[in-house]
Amino acid sequence: MTFKKLLVAGAVVLCSGAALSQDYLPILQYHHVDASTPRSTSVSPAEFREHMDYLKDAGFQVLDLAQALADIKEGVALPEKAVAITFDDAYRNIYQNGFPILKEHGFPFTVFINTGPIEQRHRNFLTWQQMQEMQQSGGMFANHTVSHPYMLRLEEGETTEQWQQRMTDEVNTVEQLLVEKLGQSPKMLAYPYGESNQQIREQMAELGMIAFGQQSGVVSGHSDFTNLPRFPAAGNYAKLSTLKTKLNAQPMPLVSYQDGGDFAGHEPVSMTLNFKEGHYRLQELSCYVSGQGRAALAWQNETTLTVTANDAFPIGRGRINCTMPDKTGRHYYWFSNVWIRAAADQAYVTEKVKKS
Repeated sequence: MTFKKLLVAGAVVLCSGAALSQDYLPILQYHHVDASTPRSTSVSPAEFREHMDYLKDAGFQVLDLAQALADIKEGVALPEKAVAITFDDAYRNIYQNGFPILKEHGFPFTVFINTGPIEQRHRNFLTWQQMQEMQQSGGMFANHTVSHPYMLRLEEGETTEQWQQRMTDEVNTVEQLLVEKLGQSPKMLAYPYGESNQQIREQMAELGMIAFGQQSGVVSGHSDFTNLPRFPAAGNYAKLSTLKTKLNAQPMPLVSYQDGGDFAGHEPVSMTLNFKEGHYRLQELSCYVSGQGRAALAWQNETTLTVTANDAFPIGRGRINCTMPDKTGRHYYWFSNVWIRAAADQAYVTEKVKKS
């Protein structure tokens, strides 16, 4: 069973009389800003404006993502109600429909770009000139690989060594283009489809990259900075009522967790959560399995819980989300974990590749 101890960051010191602050960051994830693109990855321009207006009216502090993450790692306090905004895939409608709203509100944002269609001048993707314009108004551009591959799948006839080199090239090529075309790179990567394994995460660490998955949750100094969570804000998650809950979420008070590894099999997945000592509303914790409803909960002792899905996952990605109200009942602690169930013909690298 894979054991994951959560990283410990420096303490955040709050001075008497200082502005309210926090040591965690919810990050919103968007793709399309368009009413005609696939709903599962889209918000309409009207919905996006509603989201941005709410952030402004409710007093949220929209931060530059790279700087906010650097502060979290250093133990520097963020302002209260801090949040960051991200987009994946470099669609042109981000520039056409999203950027004017962001510029109007003065909000910084990050776009993770896959450079293949950009270099091919695909009409549905951003141009470097558009990105340069966006950069002048708070836009930051980061790595989403060249070709948006399934990063854990071997190509036909490919050795694991060739696979590792291909993934390194996918990332390094984008890094070079970011510096060449835009003058800088924040050294951040969003995994295509949110998929990673231990080997890829170690590769990203070696390349000096901060990386993001697609599990939901809040970033804190205890997070794995090679697999950070974000909250999806499109499709079924575009409703402002549900977005408000996520914006006010806090990291689950865990010491560690065990998830059995990145891949699911023929049996239901399970994970064990080890909570910090403290006064929490543990009896009100709920966990939900994608497509299955509530998970089964089994307390081993006062601070250790095993969460088990009801059935095996189908082929693809599945997740368990756990939430728990804080003492006030107005905010929720949040934790999510993702597993991949691979089909036999998909050639996933399901075990760590040993270095020679």
